[in-house]
Amino acid sequence: MADTLRRLTNTSSFSVLQDKLEIWHRDYHVISCDQNLNRCCELIELTAKIQGQLFAILNLTAAEGGHYAGVDTLKMRLLPWLGTCFSMSKPSVTDDTSLQLIQDSVEKDRRIRELSASHGNDMQKMETQLCSTRMQLDSVRAELVDAHTELDDTKSKSTTTLLATEALKADLRSAHEQVEIYKRKLESLGDYERQIRLLRDEVSILSTEKAMLQERLVRSRSPSPLPRLSRSSSPMRSESPTRAQLTNSSRHARLVSRFSDLYAVERLEAQSLLRRYITDLEMVQKIIFIAVVESFKTAKLAYRQFKLRVRKTLSPSHFGPESLEDAAVDYIVRNLDLYDVQDSVNGVINAMNVNPRISFPPEVDFVLISALIRETCRVAFAMQTLDPALDLAFTSDGELYNDHKYRRSYDSEFTAPLVMYHVWPALVEGNAVIVKGEALTSRGAPWSRSQSRSRSASPVRSRSLSPTRSLAFNSKRSLSPERLTASHL
Repeated sequence: MADTLRRLTNTSSFSVLQDKLEIWHRDYHVISCDQNLNRCCELIELTAKIQGQLFAILNLTAAEGGHYAGVDTLKMRLLPWLGTCFSMSKPSVTDDTSLQLIQDSVEKDRRIRELSASHGNDMQKMETQLCSTRMQLDSVRAELVDAHTELDDTKSKSTTTLLATEALKADLRSAHEQVEIYKRKLESLGDYERQIRLLRDEVSILSTEKAMLQERLVRSRSPSPLPRLSRSSSPMRSESPTRAQLTNSSRHARLVSRFSDLYAVERLEAQSLLRRYITDLEMVQKIIFIAVVESFKTAKLAYRQFKLRVRKTLSPSHFGPESLEDAAVDYIVRNLDLYDVQDSVNGVINAMNVNPRISFPPEVDFVLISALIRETCRVAFAMQTLDPALDLAFTSDGELYNDHKYRRSYDSEFTAPLVMYHVWPALVEGNAVIVKGEALTSRGAPWSRSQSRSRSASPVRSRSLSPTRSLAFNSKRSLSPERLTASHL
């Protein structure tokens, strides 16, 4: 019995019956008569089901009580209720009242039909509005799809425009770099014009010298022995300058300008090439600086070897008022193209490969900056023919910053007194600075290293060989003696 009662409680049959009854009461005047009758029959059926379950519970309860338990309750409550329900009651209304009730029922049915008809019309109107709303919604959806399509096209066009803009920006940056290079070259036009004036002066001097030499040649061809004696002792001939001495000032100006161009053009190109493989700007600048210093060392050594060979070749046949040293220098000035610059480039690269201060990725080589090394070697070789010769100033990391010798780089600490590393060497003539170098100053510079280096000899001089040893060491790398023939002299 307890299980049956629990099931009846869980199904909430009376709650369902109450909900249906309230719904029927709310919709009674809206639905038709047949629908009302169906609702009523449905409630009766539900009530009968509930009563059947209650009678089953009553039967089980009476069976659990035994033969005599609950007899008084059944007699006093159930049996009288059953008799009242199944007894026929006498009608309490008259015929007139029944007719009035029938008329009221007919009137209610008519009203219900009118309400149903109006409800049907309202439903049709609502369906029509719903259809129109759906059509509008479909059109809005189609417009939304078109808008999405246009947006995608706009995005693709914007992407294309952005890529084109980036490409134009890259071209603009490269154009600005070219403009900067051209500006630097234009700044050196004044030096070129001064060189042109010097060359014109040199041409006039050479023309004068040519006239003098022609006059002496005519005198030397004279059969009189007196002019021969006077030619050998002529002070004008003994004091006549050589080509190297006449062009010393113009070559000095040209080489100084070329050294400045190395800093402004070739250095930046080499730096751009190195930055493709090395991200550290400090290491890149150190590599370029060491390449320039090694180029000067190698070029000076090659000049000494070349000069010794020229002196050796000219000494048997040399005669004239100028010394053998001046004749050798004049020959080198006239034949700078005989300098084997490629051999010096190879020597610089070999020296850089064993330098412990710089490193390079294994997939590339220092040959990458061979253009800078080659031009620096040519300039350094030609500078050795000047009187006095031009050279690089001695440098060491951690030295005191000298404002007369260097200028600070843009990323330096301008209050720091020590040099962290050098970007470009200074060009000096004796003790006078011709072209300032560039250095980076920092408060973390290794002062102890600079002190220890200051007590030692110059790296350029300590690492370069003596002329005798260099001749023996570089006999295979030097110029062939056969190239110094009488036709060249």
